Amino acid sequence: MNLYPIIAGNFMLDGGAMFGVVPKSIWQKTNPANSNNMIQMSARCLLIEDGTRLVLVDTGMGNKQSDRFFSYYYQWGEDTLVSSLKKHGFHPDDITDVFLTHLHFDHCGGSVIKTGEKSFETTFKNAKYWSNENHWAWASGPNKREGASFLKENISPILESGQLNYIEKDEAVAFSSTPLGFDVLFVDGHTEKQMIPIIKYKDVQIAFAADLVPTHGHIPVPYIMGYDVRPLVTLKEKDWFLGYACKNNVYLFFEHDPFVELGSLTHTDRGVRLNKKLKLSEIL
Repeated sequence: MNLYPIIAGNFMLDGGAMFGVVPKSIWQKTNPANSNNMIQMSARCLLIEDGTRLVLVDTGMGNKQSDRFFSYYYQWGEDTLVSSLKKHGFHPDDITDVFLTHLHFDHCGGSVIKTGEKSFETTFKNAKYWSNENHWAWASGPNKREGASFLKENISPILESGQLNYIEKDEAVAFSSTPLGFDVLFVDGHTEKQMIPIIKYKDVQIAFAADLVPTHGHIPVPYIMGYDVRPLVTLKEKDWFLGYACKNNVYLFFEHDPFVELGSLTHTDRGVRLNKKLKLSEIL
């Protein structure tokens, strides 16, 4: 097995929205803001090469939205999904599976490309796309709070392509198995049935933390995004998950942290905290 970090782009978001009720005087120590209160974010995806399978976890925002849309997110840097794949010697047609943790536009937008004024098609022609039935239904008929995050042009073309597949949740265990060679944890605080992959590599476990722990600055349990639809559920889910990860030496792969790719955890008198900042290349 080989693992590759894939930078699908970088952008900026309001720091207050990213940290909810946590005061700026605290969160800016790990996530410094500019004069407009915006903090730097990454869309760091994960490519898993395992035998004949090439699995891409999340796909970033993509580039098919309008200039007005992107003006809200202050994109920076030169990385794109395709250029990052190419950097590691891969092409979109090589991808066998696309695993989407959830369908917010910054996680799935790169899954679909625009081919005409009102026409779209999937980016990865030879891949199976993976979601889960409950989250797909949630995203297809979104509530008013999340409606701006679930974009029809990111979702409908996947269904129409015939490439959509569902991961099933096993109610009997904490981590559900998948056909992709890794297990997933289902969490409901950020959005309905977000999936957190747990990848086993030799004697190491790596959790693709997605929006459960978007940056290393979000490790403290109460540091919860204002975007979460059920923040008190997130509180419980994070508390359990961080305890599990710390106890079982699970590394966190940060999707939205532009500067910290991977982190190990440790127990302190203040709760679970970051132990070391790492790169995938340092542990593989």
